[in-house]
Amino acid sequence: MHSVRAGLAVALMAALLAPGPAGAERIRELASIQGVRHNQLIGYGLVVGLDGSGDQTTQAPFTVQSLQSMLSQLGIQLPPGVTPQLRNTAAVMVTAQLPAFAQPGQTIDITVSSLGNARSLRGGTLLLTPLRGADGQVYAIAQGNLLVGGAGASAGGSKVQINHLSAGRIPAGATVERSVPNAALAADTIRVELANADFSLSRQVAEAINQSLPSADGSPTAVPLDARVIRVQLPPDESQRVAFLAELENLEVRSGSPLARVVVNARTGSVVMNQAVTLADSAVAHGNLSVTISSTPLVSQPAPFSQGSTVLAEKADISIRQEGGAIMQMQGSAKLADVVKALNALGATPSDLIAILQALKVAGSLKAELEII
Repeated sequence: MHSVRAGLAVALMAALLAPGPAGAERIRELASIQGVRHNQLIGYGLVVGLDGSGDQTTQAPFTVQSLQSMLSQLGIQLPPGVTPQLRNTAAVMVTAQLPAFAQPGQTIDITVSSLGNARSLRGGTLLLTPLRGADGQVYAIAQGNLLVGGAGASAGGSKVQINHLSAGRIPAGATVERSVPNAALAADTIRVELANADFSLSRQVAEAINQSLPSADGSPTAVPLDARVIRVQLPPDESQRVAFLAELENLEVRSGSPLARVVVNARTGSVVMNQAVTLADSAVAHGNLSVTISSTPLVSQPAPFSQGSTVLAEKADISIRQEGGAIMQMQGSAKLADVVKALNALGATPSDLIAILQALKVAGSLKAELEII
């Protein structure tokens, strides 16, 4: 009995650990259908109910103007010359993404960001705000209570803050009022666009579509037009097109090795490499140069009854230190793990590593594209 259980356990582990198709990805992860996309929406509104952390009306007069305009629409007229101090109100910008094929009545998430000088939007409520597209038409109406991920407190000149308080989100905070016409499925053909231009991948995607979804008349279903776009013939029967695209998106394509690339963020010192990065034999010497400047204030006091004045002076000490860098041989390697080990052996800081990678690229030892962001 125990041997049977052990055999089942081994078979189960083997099934779980069995590798899938090497480098196989679905078309939906590699490409998108032209015309099926999001649309950006934007709106201007007011957030009320803040605990004294709203806009300072003297520095953000548009908040008062917006409130007066809203109150006049509700039948409330403020006396002339009265400028209310709106400590609990903030002017905000509301942004959202309208998904493809969105229909009236559907809800979407929105992001609310402070436009004035409000200290916090925590606990606020967004009032009815129309969201417009690039054509100026209203496509959604937003309203609801904000969710702000930060927290903060201040007293006596001291302040503590966690995360950001000037922006928040409202899940399902807007209701779609107008749909965007989409004729992506009305034509006889569609265009599948790869995320990255690649002639080899474009050909492989077209071959996968032609093998799995052949046309009825024997003509190619998919034809690659260039390194990014593949033209696909849709079924003549419009009722079959959704099912056809569902099968197309789930087709698996064996993608080739990615382009060897090293991405360097010069602002944060982050260095990211992909698995295709290789390194040729090279010798590297790297030293550090440090300059230290220290200043000491000095006070020169005049002698008693000398009619002189006290003079403030400053003494500066400057020291320069350069650490020698021994020449180290870096063995050529064809695996990312070996490249990381070779670079770690140098003992360089992230900022030094950026300079070393640039020099290796110029010398031809780094077999990768170096991208600095």
